[in-house]
Amino acid sequence: MDSKGNAYTTCQHWRLDVDAEGLTWVTLDKRNESTNSLSSAVMDELAVLLDGFDRHPPQGVIFRSGKAAGFIAGADIQEFTQLDTPAKGIELVTRGWQLFARLASVPYPTLALVHGHCLGGGLELALACRYLLAVDEPATRMGLPEVMLGIVPGWGGMLRLPERIGPQAALDMMLTGKTVDARKARRLGLADECVPPRVMDQAAAMLVLSNQPRRRPPLLQRLLNGPFKALVAGTARKQVARRARAEHYPAPYAIIDIWARHHGNALAAPQLIDSIVRSPTARNLVRVFFMQERLKSLGKGGTFQAKRVHVVGAGVMGGDIAAWCAQRGLTVTLQDQGMERIAPALQRAYAAWGKRIRDARELRNVMDRLIPDPDGHGARQADVVIEAIFENLEAKHALLQDLEAKIRSDAVLATNTSSLRIEDLRSPLARPERLIGIHFFNPVARMPLVEVVAAEGSDPEVVQRGIAFVRQIDRLPLPVRSAPGFLVNAVLGPYMLEAMRAVDEGLTPATVDEAMLAFGMPMGPIELIDMVGLDVAVAAGKSLAGAGAGAEPPRCLLEHFNAGYLGKKSGRGFYEYRAGRPVKGPVGTVPAGLAERLVRPLLERSRQLVNEGVVADADLADAGVIFGTGFAPFTGGPLNYLRSQHA
Repeated sequence: MDSKGNAYTTCQHWRLDVDAEGLTWVTLDKRNESTNSLSSAVMDELAVLLDGFDRHPPQGVIFRSGKAAGFIAGADIQEFTQLDTPAKGIELVTRGWQLFARLASVPYPTLALVHGHCLGGGLELALACRYLLAVDEPATRMGLPEVMLGIVPGWGGMLRLPERIGPQAALDMMLTGKTVDARKARRLGLADECVPPRVMDQAAAMLVLSNQPRRRPPLLQRLLNGPFKALVAGTARKQVARRARAEHYPAPYAIIDIWARHHGNALAAPQLIDSIVRSPTARNLVRVFFMQERLKSLGKGGTFQAKRVHVVGAGVMGGDIAAWCAQRGLTVTLQDQGMERIAPALQRAYAAWGKRIRDARELRNVMDRLIPDPDGHGARQADVVIEAIFENLEAKHALLQDLEAKIRSDAVLATNTSSLRIEDLRSPLARPERLIGIHFFNPVARMPLVEVVAAEGSDPEVVQRGIAFVRQIDRLPLPVRSAPGFLVNAVLGPYMLEAMRAVDEGLTPATVDEAMLAFGMPMGPIELIDMVGLDVAVAAGKSLAGAGAGAEPPRCLLEHFNAGYLGKKSGRGFYEYRAGRPVKGPVGTVPAGLAERLVRPLLERSRQLVNEGVVADADLADAGVIFGTGFAPFTGGPLNYLRSQHA
């Protein structure tokens, strides 16, 4: 290092600067990328930097990001697709483990200045530093989400996170992939300090120059991370078993075992690591990650940015769409026939936000953006107008004609219909090409997918604006062509129909559901029908199931519907609901081949919709069915699953 601290000029991704106090600021600015990730080249250069620091120990080192997007997003996921031999998988883990262990043992103070996202390998790097300073802004999120990719945090996360915040909080983060913001990181002890952006550099320098020891976790946390590990591990395994089966998702179980039996050192269990890293689950979950990134990319590149949204229809769907848009920062006007219809939606939004937004001023600001509008004045100023009333063609015709006469010529006019064709809805409009579908799923706040529906002759610019709007509100846009049920409902219809046929044949609803839970679905098809509503299933049944005109609805469906059982919303459907949970009877023996029988119509319908061009290709179909229905992600999607069965 020269007197100015500008050594290592051969590094393409790292930049060094030495300030007047003698502190070395190490900036990661990955070349030709908008986001920092820890590729092999980045890691090799970090090793070179540490070599130099060994020769000329610095006063202190502060790691920071040169990207506006955040600190470090994690490892380079592309490299996971190249792990085709056991040696490559072990080599990948070894490189990160040894490098970060080396960083953790240096004699000079080190600090990670976390501004924006800090995930996976990025957090493992930060944990290897003596100090972690979190910048208090909404974009700052920290977590170890490797489990979402079917892998484990093998570069030291399973060792250092439990040491820093205690095993219970650490396992909760590692086993779920949850992230925490700057303030929670400070409360947990993950961050030493939490400061606003304007003082982050000064605060970082002061903390490093103080050279103070890190505060130790409380005694109980140290005991739980030591003598009482087995107790914590046993509890964690039971909790994981309620959410995921080991044969489908081995990674969370491996995390528990490596922490409890090997002190978080993945290299102590090389066979386990190889079985995880190169497993079909990891391969498919990495595939799902890239499909998700593809959906996100569909909304990029344009200039459209909505500021105002007008929603007509304050029922569950319309009210929740309006609430979600307001939470994402847009000004939203919500229209219905009177305040008595709008008030429940506002109350529901306030109750939901109150659980997540602790700051009273922020909560008030969000509520101020959700404006009741019985007379529909907001439609004239809106950038996006969404019709979300009940599924009646004549009523929608009258409303859409009225809206078209009011709204701006450049506004996006959309319908949230789930079963009516765009061609039929747009027929009375003066400019029919401007109407598109923006189809949300229930519950809006939890379902990440939104179908953006185009009909023959739809204005491509309007469609692209609809896609950009969906990304703007942090949802995944899936372009689909107008057809009965579009993609998601079209594949669910025959799947749910086959499940009810099995009940008609004498199987209990609990047995049918258990077959698909064992297959890997997050919810059984009968419980799903209860959630959708038996009245909806009766109304949409034939068209969405693809049944012939003479086909009769399942007997069990009609019997429950005629008895007044509408599903979860009425407290009883196929199941009785207590405190919002279904009361299921004994499962009994699940017949061999039942799951394959039940899922086959869904698989075949998915393939048919790709062949018909309702969705552009198999990858988009797989992404849509996973993010729109919860179809077992470890399979990589229905069409990927079909290919694997015929391989």
